Amino acid sequence: MTKHSILFTGLDTHFDCIVAAYVEEHRGREMIHHRQVSSAKDKVDKLARQLRLCPFALCHS
Repeated sequence: MTKHSILFTGLDTHFDCIVAAYVEEHRGREMIHHRQVSSAKDKVDKLARQLRLCPFALCHS
């Protein structure tokens, strides 16, 4: 059985790019820099899909 946790995400948004980072819900965990993407809609959609596929996270829409 897979144990899920909450995935907190942070987005640093700019006109031309977005920088994403995430951390699991447990205190003391290190923040993980995920990636920087263009702010184009298709790139943001792809980023959202990738964050949903994190194996330890339960994502809510």
